[in-house]
Amino acid sequence: MTRTITRLFDDYADAQTAVTELERLGIPHDNLSILANNAHGLHGRDGAHREGDHDVTDVNEHGDVSRGASTGAVLGGVGGLLAGLGLLAIPGLGPIVAAGWLASTAAGAAIGGVGGAATGSLVGALKNAGHSEDEANVYSEGVRRGGTLVSAKVDDHLVGQAEAVLDGNRGVTAATRGSAYRQAGWNRFDETAAPYSPEEIERDRAASRREPSIL
Repeated sequence: MTRTITRLFDDYADAQTAVTELERLGIPHDNLSILANNAHGLHGRDGAHREGDHDVTDVNEHGDVSRGASTGAVLGGVGGLLAGLGLLAIPGLGPIVAAGWLASTAAGAAIGGVGGAATGSLVGALKNAGHSEDEANVYSEGVRRGGTLVSAKVDDHLVGQAEAVLDGNRGVTAATRGSAYRQAGWNRFDETAAPYSPEEIERDRAASRREPSIL
């Protein structure tokens, strides 16, 4: 049996390290996924954190994935999950870099939607993976606000080790981050809301640094 374990990272480098360590545990690439907000344009083939040189999907003026765009080359990982990073745009999230099964599911839903967009595609993908409605909304909001999501399908005997890797690299649970969001008046992820600007992301990150470190 496998279990889906997910954490939100405020620092993209921490998420990268976590993915690498999960691979070292022997978790197959097909069972790993990473989605990172790219509002700053720092990741991907033109950014400082480039991990691959793949074609990007087409994106319309609203930041939605265009109908018919191919995700196979973008999301296919060779030689490690991070080597398969590609650029995408998902409704409500704006531009992201992503690789792996969760990214493929969310992007596929977006491409198949009316007019090239599907609402709540990441929420749906997370719920299908076994997360609760609340967890799915919190994690989606976390990506919208500039975070990076790492998700892994883990065999039961590796669950403890995988959680230690994610938590040890400053991964944040949905319970912790959701509590902070709700204290500020947030209720649920709104796929119709405008993606966060770089300035809004920096403001939100400053607030998250004041959160208790307890997971």
